Amino acid sequence: MPELLELRQVRKVFPGVIALSGVDFTARRGEVHALMGENGAGKSTLIKVLTGAYPRDDGTMQLDGRTIDPRSPLDAQKLGISTVYQEVNLIPTLSVAENIFLGRQPKKFGRIDWRRISSRADEILQTLNVRIDVSRQLSSYSIAIQQMVAIARALDVQAKLLVLDEPTSSLDANEVEQLFAVMRKLRDQGMGIVFVSHFLDQIYAISNRITVLRNGTLVGEYEAAALPKQKLISLMMGRELAEFEEHPHEPSEVEKSAAALLRARGLGRTGSIQPFDLDIFPGQTIGLAGLLGSGRTEIARLLFGVDTATVGEIEIDGESGSISSPRHAIAKGFAFCPEDRKTSGIIPDLSVRENIILALAARGSVFRALSRKKQTEIADKYIKALGIATPSAEQAIRNLSGGNQQKSILARWLASNPRLLILDEPTRGIDVGAKAEIQKLTLALVKDGMAVLFISSELEEVVRVSNRVAILRDRAKIAELKGNQISEHAIMATIAGDAAVADTN
Repeated sequence: MPELLELRQVRKVFPGVIALSGVDFTARRGEVHALMGENGAGKSTLIKVLTGAYPRDDGTMQLDGRTIDPRSPLDAQKLGISTVYQEVNLIPTLSVAENIFLGRQPKKFGRIDWRRISSRADEILQTLNVRIDVSRQLSSYSIAIQQMVAIARALDVQAKLLVLDEPTSSLDANEVEQLFAVMRKLRDQGMGIVFVSHFLDQIYAISNRITVLRNGTLVGEYEAAALPKQKLISLMMGRELAEFEEHPHEPSEVEKSAAALLRARGLGRTGSIQPFDLDIFPGQTIGLAGLLGSGRTEIARLLFGVDTATVGEIEIDGESGSISSPRHAIAKGFAFCPEDRKTSGIIPDLSVRENIILALAARGSVFRALSRKKQTEIADKYIKALGIATPSAEQAIRNLSGGNQQKSILARWLASNPRLLILDEPTRGIDVGAKAEIQKLTLALVKDGMAVLFISSELEEVVRVSNRVAILRDRAKIAELKGNQISEHAIMATIAGDAAVADTN
């Protein structure tokens, strides 16, 4: 098909980070082109450069043979590039119809034509098989419906190129198929579509071509029909399946000698993670492996009470129960080091001491009861134990390196003496030395009887520290490996669907 969009040698640099390094990308008319890559690959940056949210530092962009240089998303829209972002960027207090036509309301005799707005909004939504009252406030509808409204808004623009950034993240299977039907219709009418998703099955169901980015660079462009899933995963991760080394594990005896700390049966959350079974034992690490968006963090959030399960049940210490909130989880002896330490972990304006004491405060106003001397003793103990590089416990935590911030979050939870420690990407963005220290600490904690749920995009880490590994794909648990079954090769093959590995649960 003829080329519609051409990006050549696009470069984008942020302070200390090369987000895009000479990336080429081509989208064609009448084609769905998937953009793939793991976290930090540069997908979102490329889209923001294309849509004018970020200015590029180098390179050229052409649309329909014309050089373009959009300075804002509105500029891009005027050029014929319509975008639906992963986060719904609409105004919840306005009606559905008002959101669809915001900024481009049709007028009649100099006044806004509300009748036309309502009827046209109905028409557009019906193309998506969505039948709702468009006069109702957007916030009265589910996130899935809001996502469909955002897509409807994008479709109303006479666009040449439609960019969909994770549009299916909040949709169920029927809603995804409705969206795909519309995408196929638009594709057949000659529109070019750029599709970003972490769901492998969806990528192969709708895409004609796939471009893979890794660490801000272009890996390559491929025909979807000629690219096996296993090869795609290898391209995204930067290693061929044959390169993965075997790390033999001794089968764990924990299940035989100890009762489960937590058992989840059919636990799930609509639109977030499909029902799954999971057992967590004291003195054992269970790893969660899968590509970005596979459901790893969603499981962690359910088990820590950040999100509430809509189906299934939990047993804690052999008794039926529930985890209704993080405070409830902390009271049960659970701890959670989140993936994004900057926004969900540290309190940047507080000192290292204050950050370390926070979890104790959540257990029952201990912060107020502890003397300043006792707080300092606790902080100094963990600063020394974890080797946190800081001039003193009173140093503002924002001034520490990423690795030392991560260690401080670990110190916070260790000070609360948890029974279950949930680590979500604990080594992301830190140096090799700090990674090795955190892995060593994880193994030591498990040896002392703590239960650890370990999430990492680096399979080598998961294999090194885990007694069992639950494997996820497209927000569903698809298998579980234990003991000598665990290897990077087996995990990769299972994610790709090329190995039949029985779920031991």
